[in-house]
Amino acid sequence: MEVFASWTRWPAAEAALAPRLPADTVSALARAYAVAEGHHGAQTRPAGEPYVHHLLEALEIAVRSGATDRDVLVAVLLHDVVEDTPCTLDEVRAEFGDRVAELVGWVTKPEGEGVRERYLGRFTSAPADVLTVKLADRYSNVQRLHTHPRPAKARTYYAETVRVFLPLADRSPYFRERFHEWAAHFAPQLG
Repeated sequence: MEVFASWTRWPAAEAALAPRLPADTVSALARAYAVAEGHHGAQTRPAGEPYVHHLLEALEIAVRSGATDRDVLVAVLLHDVVEDTPCTLDEVRAEFGDRVAELVGWVTKPEGEGVRERYLGRFTSAPADVLTVKLADRYSNVQRLHTHPRPAKARTYYAETVRVFLPLADRSPYFRERFHEWAAHFAPQLG
């Protein structure tokens, strides 16, 4: 099973992206990373690593999937900024434009009781660019699911990923391969 964790700081990501993407795209990504890093600040993931590592992992996954569209890649870096920080979708729109805001809006979980299933169900009709953002995010979240400090949460997240995201991943050969290898790898422990 492939794990994406080689870009833990922006300079490493930038060095890897420079030969693959146009300079203006890399510049836009640098700006998006700075905004995301500024908003996420000292947040950490459940296992304790800096939150921004997740953003760079998701970006690496998206790029490896073949994504080159600047707005899609910017949205990957900003995908949690509205959901997990005080940043608003209007601020994302003002800084990065309507399309990035639309992509971030698609992947932002609404607040409230009982909205999770509705939120997850939206992805069955999501455009391909939205799926790229969401599948890159989800694969980053689950690639080291065994490190989650709450085993019951890890099992629930595994089951949800198999139920919801494996069928979505089947729409892309790249993501299909990643997620099916992942599911087989973790099935003995979490399935």
